[in-house]
Amino acid sequence: MSTSKDILFTPTSLGALKLPNRFVMAPLTRSRAGSDMVPSPFAKTYYQQRAEAGLIIAEATNISPQARGYAFTPGIFTDAQEAGWREITDTVHQAGGRIVLQLWHVGRISHPSLQPEGQLPVAPSAVAPSGPTSTESGMQDMVTPRALRTDEIPGIIEDYRNAAARARRAGFDGVEVHSANCYLLDQFLRDTTNQRTDQYGGSVENRTRLTLEATQAVIDEWGADRVGIRLSPVTRAIGQTPTDSHPVETYGYLVDRLSDMKLAYLHCVEGQTRGSRTEDGFDFVSLRRRFSGSYIANNGYSFEDAAAILNDGTADAVAFGRPFIGNPDLVERARIGAPLVDAPESSYYMGGAEGYIDFPKLSG
Repeated sequence: MSTSKDILFTPTSLGALKLPNRFVMAPLTRSRAGSDMVPSPFAKTYYQQRAEAGLIIAEATNISPQARGYAFTPGIFTDAQEAGWREITDTVHQAGGRIVLQLWHVGRISHPSLQPEGQLPVAPSAVAPSGPTSTESGMQDMVTPRALRTDEIPGIIEDYRNAAARARRAGFDGVEVHSANCYLLDQFLRDTTNQRTDQYGGSVENRTRLTLEATQAVIDEWGADRVGIRLSPVTRAIGQTPTDSHPVETYGYLVDRLSDMKLAYLHCVEGQTRGSRTEDGFDFVSLRRRFSGSYIANNGYSFEDAAAILNDGTADAVAFGRPFIGNPDLVERARIGAPLVDAPESSYYMGGAEGYIDFPKLSG
């Protein structure tokens, strides 16, 4: 007789993506790329070690020089970056894995030292975030960004299109649009960070416009069945960004429109990152029901809780983040009930091979 956790190890499909199990490796910023934003030479091993995941969502990747908000994060807008990612996707595929790339523009969560020619970061409006970000010379406080001009926005959309095309040439199996975690697209969605009066501000139809246009540009390169999107309706930790005044209305409208696009999947951070999935009272089950495609749940799920939402049909797959850092063979450990390694937080960001590719598998 099967146990409830067996469903974690069963196949599923997310659009055109065929997964052998329901474990998704969440996108994890590890800040180990070079100053040129070319992926680390160790990244081939890092991702290959984790190829038994049903799907790897590779770390958030800058779509342009302007998109960068943290030191040593990778990009996907130059030939060298594309070639670096191609080595990684080839290695993952040789190991039997599937990997998609998360496309990222940080917006106001940046610092002039990370921007081309030391310019101000851009955002929907000149609303300052609080707190520091990591630069190549250490942690520095973020600044008040410059509001994007209306005539600049088509260039942002083109950056998403170009990054999507490069990701396809780099051998990825699909892409995920990062419209979450208080970064640029999410900043446009929220009425607390979007104070515009043009066609990209004000009404919910206007505030969701950039996310929808960027997503359509990516679909034009890939086809909808290999494009996913990540949302986080109530996350507020990055830059102490406040939530939208009416998140149910805003994100419900957005999900209705995304559903019409027939995307491969909707990937939601449910609640606060590293926090409770219920503390904000947002009804993610109702949000999921508004979406016609597959749904990836994310935020601190245990294997037992993950199996429960898979069994009741609330989700089609579950993303695990930090557990994949110290457990490259997370799927096998879950299968046999082996203990998990709790990677120290000091290993999360920056550095080389240590704390990155040196966590052993059970098989050695």
